[in-house]
Amino acid sequence: MLARRGGFGRLWSAAAVSRFGDALRGTALPLLAYALTDSPLLISLVTVCGFLPWLFFGLLGGAVADRIDQRRAMWAVDVLRGLLVAGFALAVALGQARIGLLLTLAFALTTLQTLFDNAATALLPSVVPKELLETANARLMTGQELVSRFVGGPLAPALIGLAAALPFAADAVTYLVAAALVASLRIAVPARPRPAAGRTIRREIADGIRALWRDRVLRAFCLSVALGNIGIGALIATLVVIVKGWLGAGDFGYAVVTTGYGAGTVLGGLSAGLVIAATGGRARTLLVAGLLQTAALVSLGTVRALWPAALALGLFGFAGMVWNVLETTVVQQRSPEGMVGRISSAFRTVSVAGTPLGALLGGAVAAALGPNAPALLAAVLLGLGTLALIPAVRTGDSTSSDSGQIPHTVP
Repeated sequence: MLARRGGFGRLWSAAAVSRFGDALRGTALPLLAYALTDSPLLISLVTVCGFLPWLFFGLLGGAVADRIDQRRAMWAVDVLRGLLVAGFALAVALGQARIGLLLTLAFALTTLQTLFDNAATALLPSVVPKELLETANARLMTGQELVSRFVGGPLAPALIGLAAALPFAADAVTYLVAAALVASLRIAVPARPRPAAGRTIRREIADGIRALWRDRVLRAFCLSVALGNIGIGALIATLVVIVKGWLGAGDFGYAVVTTGYGAGTVLGGLSAGLVIAATGGRARTLLVAGLLQTAALVSLGTVRALWPAALALGLFGFAGMVWNVLETTVVQQRSPEGMVGRISSAFRTVSVAGTPLGALLGGAVAAALGPNAPALLAAVLLGLGTLALIPAVRTGDSTSSDSGQIPHTVP
């Protein structure tokens, strides 16, 4: 069993504290942007700046994470992010915040996140035994979802009402607390061999991509993620249109369906282990999760009633959390030693790239075919993504930790 205290306990606490701060900042940034400018384009750029660094620096962050002490990288990045947000909070308090500064902050924080997230994924196998990675990932993701959706998000408007700078000041404190928790970890970090002479970051990134492509299971996952996240991007961008235009619900209805989604994700994280045991293996579980998500989206796009929509999004969130837990675990277990950061960064980059593309497609099909069309488009894309997993299933559930793996060699 995972220890309640010690390495994993501190890592879990750091992740929860940091996600709480992220939720405060994520809610406050668009509200502050709206107060600073009446330009919809500039306001939308806040979200864009939260995605673009992954396209520019995601693969680089993974390569760097494989080269360095991941624990040290994580706490150093959090200290730097804490200082940046503290400076921004001071600017807000003094009335000196401008939209350009806000966009710069969003871009800088996400740029640093490309290193932090890849380092965190690569570090976890050093904190918990290999056979407990699945449980550890589930607990990390569930804890983050709980504090984000049900604590940080609802608290942010109250803090903003007290003072516009308060959510950012609190976020800065959470970064510093998380940094202290990670720095206090006492774990045996594997030695990192010095890169061979003439071995550049670019070549190491290419090595990671080749290793991913040569593994049938990881390759199938990557294709599935690429297709699925285009659909998810279409859904996220047009959810308010689906709820208000298709279901005819107002703000209360929107709150109902988003709460249903949040509750489903938490339940999925808590029961991921039971679901995997019931379905008889990780690859089969991923297929079931993909089919459930597809069915939920079909229901959302065809049943024109609020409460079935809330249940559908709850099911979508439940299956999505199980999927995320398994995907992260499989990447950690199947990646060659010393390449977890690069392979996980490829997955994240593909995921981010699909989201804005899906958002554009979602808006286009809603305008052309009606407000329920994005849900059905997302169902088609997630269904195709699920079919892309069939090669992984044909290996005999080779996503299990020690069965049927293709041998890995570092070029």
